[in-house]
Amino acid sequence: MKLIKAYIRHRKVEDVFNALSKNGFCCMTMVECEGTGQYSDRENEHISDKYPFADAYRVIKLEVLVDSFSVEQVVRLIRESGRTGYRGDGMIIVSPVDNVYKIRTDEEGIRAI
Repeated sequence: MKLIKAYIRHRKVEDVFNALSKNGFCCMTMVECEGTGQYSDRENEHISDKYPFADAYRVIKLEVLVDSFSVEQVVRLIRESGRTGYRGDGMIIVSPVDNVYKIRTDEEGIRAI
């Protein structure tokens, strides 16, 4: 199993969500956050009122837990639907997951997702 974290532009989250959902990846977490980085698209993105000293920008952190065989497809879908072609389109991080436990049913491993 793998945990895919994607940091994407606020205005691209609907496109990414739709692309993943249409391809059977319905279960994900989305969190609005702010971050800094090598980012210079000030004309098209909102600069933080909360952290103006750090040139922080609003981003969406999207997390998807998938089996190891689905990683390439999910990464491709996020890249294609989240891309604008400008600096600051975000990044995708893939991490291994040792185990998953479903609280309600006590299922674990791949059955839990």
